[in-house]
Amino acid sequence: MDISHRIVLHFPRRLVDQPIVCSLVLDYGLRFNILKAQVTPEEEGLMVMELWGEEESYQKGVDYLARIGLKIQPLSHDIRRDEEKCTHCGACVVLCPSGALVVDPETRRIDFHHEKCIACELCVKACPPRAMEVCF
Repeated sequence: MDISHRIVLHFPRRLVDQPIVCSLVLDYGLRFNILKAQVTPEEEGLMVMELWGEEESYQKGVDYLARIGLKIQPLSHDIRRDEEKCTHCGACVVLCPSGALVVDPETRRIDFHHEKCIACELCVKACPPRAMEVCF
């Protein structure tokens, strides 16, 4: 069974010139789509990617990344809501395909469930007060 996750990879300086994504493809049979990358020689790097493949191969690939020293996190951790800016208008709720943004029936305030977020960024574009942010 194939699984897919959007992840953020933080490269330490010593690894930015290594063929890490190539290893994921050749050694673990994974497929990828790079969504954003900033990797500069002699500096730290950051790559946002969707990574997918068979569940066992995916886990082995992620274990490899951790073993060589990359910091890995789900992309959804980089979608944040600025509580001071949020007016709880609900514009984000109707567009959220994963149900990460919902109206609390008792308080009528918007709840944000990070674990359900797929980082599609529709909420960022829809938010009138710009309370939803992508932070890398």
